[in-house]
Amino acid sequence: MKTITLLLKTFAVGLAVLLANAASAQGDSTENDFFLDRPNATKYAVILAGPTVGDENKSKFRQWAFSLHDILARDYGYSSDTISLLYDRGEMEGVGGQRIDAACDLVGIQQELARLQSVVQPGDQITIYLIGHGSGAEEESKFNIVGPDITGGQFAGMLDVFDQQDMVIVNTTSASYGFSASLSSEGRVVVSSTRSSSEKFDPVFSNYFIEALDNRNGDRDKNNRVSILEAFNYAKSNVEEFYEEQGRLASEHAGLDDNGDALFSLNPTVAEIDGRLAEIAYIDNLIDDTAGLSAEAIGLKSRMQDLERSVFILRGRKVEFLEDDYWQQMEVLLVDLARATGQFNEVVNPGEPSE
Repeated sequence: MKTITLLLKTFAVGLAVLLANAASAQGDSTENDFFLDRPNATKYAVILAGPTVGDENKSKFRQWAFSLHDILARDYGYSSDTISLLYDRGEMEGVGGQRIDAACDLVGIQQELARLQSVVQPGDQITIYLIGHGSGAEEESKFNIVGPDITGGQFAGMLDVFDQQDMVIVNTTSASYGFSASLSSEGRVVVSSTRSSSEKFDPVFSNYFIEALDNRNGDRDKNNRVSILEAFNYAKSNVEEFYEEQGRLASEHAGLDDNGDALFSLNPTVAEIDGRLAEIAYIDNLIDDTAGLSAEAIGLKSRMQDLERSVFILRGRKVEFLEDDYWQQMEVLLVDLARATGQFNEVVNPGEPSE
């Protein structure tokens, strides 16, 4: 009887080890379930630019909002159907040609989110950019809009309907931390330009985050794509340089949360708690540079991006593997990626030698 019991225990332990290894090989379920680049998925962007006081701030916020809109439309595959701009009171005096979809007030925000809810599909991605002023602390933290300001709790409630979509929120306002913390949720990437409600001066973070997207300046790994993590790190680094050059003590410290604990990391990396989702959350659409490509080529491009995503996830979980197991799995992914890349190049440029 003791022998049978011992054998059962040994079998149970062995099974547990096998299941644990299988789970590790598949990667974290949270990472695997979110921010998948599917050929049939759509990415949407909503820019909320609130009102401001003073000509200098008004000019600055206007430039940021319109530049962001233009960059997304020009370089990242967004169209008038997938990007919306809610700006101040819904009009701009003395300047024409810029499309404004609605005023940045409670009614405008509610209507835009309702419209978005009616068109998005499971697996689509929504990125919301907040530009303007913030105020308050903790549950009273607010984003300043036309009319009564909106709290983080109110806004979080409005976003709950998008539980089948991937979501990124980039909050570049002053005193943004409390508002941003209210939006933290599993599978969601949230960027805050400040680390506390006491950082009330207007941040310059927005300027450099947008600069990271322009001409893909933030594309650190040179894959011709910009992830939220890359844009965040680019902006954060340039903000630090800005204050050093000014000889001023930094009055803003940006943070990022992507594990749903509402604790923002000031230096997120894929090896730490925050950063893994942000690394695979990309700004661009798959269709961004696929105009004129065949269905086969688009399928291969999607395959390449999926394999690259798997490489990033595995790299972020390296400490959970034995050294040999890690490199064995990494080799398989890299070989598959190289093959898919070669096949893509052959389809796009037939007859040309592969590099």
